[in-house]
Amino acid sequence: MGFSLFNFGSRDLAIDLGTCNTLIYARGRGIVIDEPSIVALENVDGVPTVRAIGDEALPMLGRTPVGLRTVRPLRSGVIADLDVAEQMLKHFINKALGPRSRLPGKLEVTIAIPSGSTNVERHAIRDAASNAGANEIHFVEEPLAAAIGADLPVDDPFGSMVCDIGGGTTEVGVISLLGLAYSRSVRVGGDKMDEAVMAMVRRTHNLQIGETTAERVKREIGSARVPADGRGLSLTVKGLDMERGVPKEIEITEAEVVRALADPVGQIVSAVRTALEHTAPEISADIIESGITLTGGSSLLRHLDAVIAEETGLPVNIAERPLECVVLGAGQVLEERVGRGVLQAA
Repeated sequence: MGFSLFNFGSRDLAIDLGTCNTLIYARGRGIVIDEPSIVALENVDGVPTVRAIGDEALPMLGRTPVGLRTVRPLRSGVIADLDVAEQMLKHFINKALGPRSRLPGKLEVTIAIPSGSTNVERHAIRDAASNAGANEIHFVEEPLAAAIGADLPVDDPFGSMVCDIGGGTTEVGVISLLGLAYSRSVRVGGDKMDEAVMAMVRRTHNLQIGETTAERVKREIGSARVPADGRGLSLTVKGLDMERGVPKEIEITEAEVVRALADPVGQIVSAVRTALEHTAPEISADIIESGITLTGGSSLLRHLDAVIAEETGLPVNIAERPLECVVLGAGQVLEERVGRGVLQAA
């Protein structure tokens, strides 16, 4: 669909402000931003000044000299540094709007938020969006947005369960008739998995590795299930020998990573089981038929779907576009393909 620069009505955005990545959906155009939620700050005369944001800041992670640092302004799904989050969000909004950012007109944003976020955390997100230029702000809870984006029958009198496993949080939601019959949010996701890998390598091999390396280990040989041969895949990683203080290269195995991830995986499974225990009998009967749908980047951890299926006795499916489900769902609400009654006032 083509757009004129003078089409002021196309300034509406849906935002998935994630711990790891920020995605923005523009009305009528689809997803226009998918970049890391990272900001590089440089000290200029003692004042922290933005040097790079998103894709430009990612290569600097763990490689900054004195006077330059990288910051993730969101932790566990909520804003940890309001000032930096505002600057990051303003940058992404202006980039999403392009020439429209210089045009007059109201900017309406719909933001997906964790279902378990507190009033203080919601106010922080609202303030960041308002200071970034939004005139009208609405919230939609992440489990509901994920279910909409995964094309589940959310507006039918039929129960569906979605488990959105992101970087900072895991959101479990039971949805029926465009509402959350039950939701549970736990502060565990990809970041906790990365931290567990770093701790394991430090404890087992006396080697210090960074976030980027830990994320690569998780992505390439990470798994939720012990390999059949007790060892599985292997990967060579480089880091700092903590005893000698020099660079060192070691090999780690899939089995080691599985053991490291046992705790965060266990917490995710526990959240799903708790949600099932609190689900009404009729909706439970529907979920037996429809199963559990996984969304979010961390749902791609190998064999996680199989482990959840074994622990619950239910079919488990990974959504077709798991990393984009939340922003796609918020975008469908924005496009009014789904009833806007799911929105909450910011």
